[in-house]
Amino acid sequence: MAPIATAQTATVAELKAQVNTEVVEPFYSPSAGTTDEDGYNWEPLVEQEVTDRGLSADPEKKALFSAAQKVKNLIPVIGTEVIGIDLRQLNPSQKDELAFLVAERGVVFFRDQELNVHEQLELGRYFGPLHKHPTSGVPKDPGLEEVHGVYSDAANRRNPAAFANTTSLRVITGPEYGGDTLWTSGSPGFQKYLEDLTALHSAVSQADRARAKGLPVRREPVENVHPIVRVHPVTGWKSVYVNKGFTRRIIGVPKAESDVILQFLWCQPSENPDVQVHFHWEPNSVAVWDNRVVTHSATFDFWPRTRHALRVTLHGEKPESAADYERRTGKAAKDYQMELWKKQGIEPPIVQREESGSSSE
Repeated sequence: MAPIATAQTATVAELKAQVNTEVVEPFYSPSAGTTDEDGYNWEPLVEQEVTDRGLSADPEKKALFSAAQKVKNLIPVIGTEVIGIDLRQLNPSQKDELAFLVAERGVVFFRDQELNVHEQLELGRYFGPLHKHPTSGVPKDPGLEEVHGVYSDAANRRNPAAFANTTSLRVITGPEYGGDTLWTSGSPGFQKYLEDLTALHSAVSQADRARAKGLPVRREPVENVHPIVRVHPVTGWKSVYVNKGFTRRIIGVPKAESDVILQFLWCQPSENPDVQVHFHWEPNSVAVWDNRVVTHSATFDFWPRTRHALRVTLHGEKPESAADYERRTGKAAKDYQMELWKKQGIEPPIVQREESGSSSE
């Protein structure tokens, strides 16, 4: 169990002093002394035009799957592991199909990937413009400003909630057991009610937390209003788009109602094991996930051992509501669970509604 922070900081310091925190590739590690005055400050965020590479893919993903030794879904609704693929060797068609697969399955896993950080960045740039993290340390090696170094020990526990667009994470070193990451995908059952609602998303508290801990804030935080139900540009599937780290309130409803709905939406996927997939990291494991349709959280059960990983994240397009998607494309936004049942040849269950009123005999 991870230690709980108390006033007895000396005890924690003594424990930390006994831990070997040396990392295998230290030039990738953010400096503990990184400050706002280190010269790394990012331009304000602006909306960017993003064309998802999955739109150019073969939906059957023949080029990607034919190169793999095995492709296995880990649970029905989320998570796929692709075995026997070297991410460095993917051609453009296979990369496009990977983007489509990630859009469909939420998160895709690979093991034994020897790509270095520059190759990881190159792979990320194929899919779109890269995001610079606003509050993390900058790796020491030049040219890695778009890399988020995840170096977790007892004093460096990351916020589990984040979203943008597609993200890749490669673990360099980690514990032999423990330290799994959990991805979740929400239920469509509540989506219809939510489709006309919007919510305020704010990065202000993230910046405030960073400043309180003495960490840098490299750009001023932004606030935006997004639809609660958005549509994925590749699949046309609807998903609930809220996140406990950033979603603050629902617009146009009383605060009490907003609080109850958001609490339900945050808890529903995190407390339902039917929509959760766990992944145990090994050295050179890679996960590629779609922040538009899944959330993720690291388990912190491996203290006092450490974990060192490198994350690359893409900028996302402006979230589009179901109504706006249907107006723009002329297509109906789809329910992902219904689409999964269709792919499996399952007839979706019909909800029987009891007629109100009495009948005469």
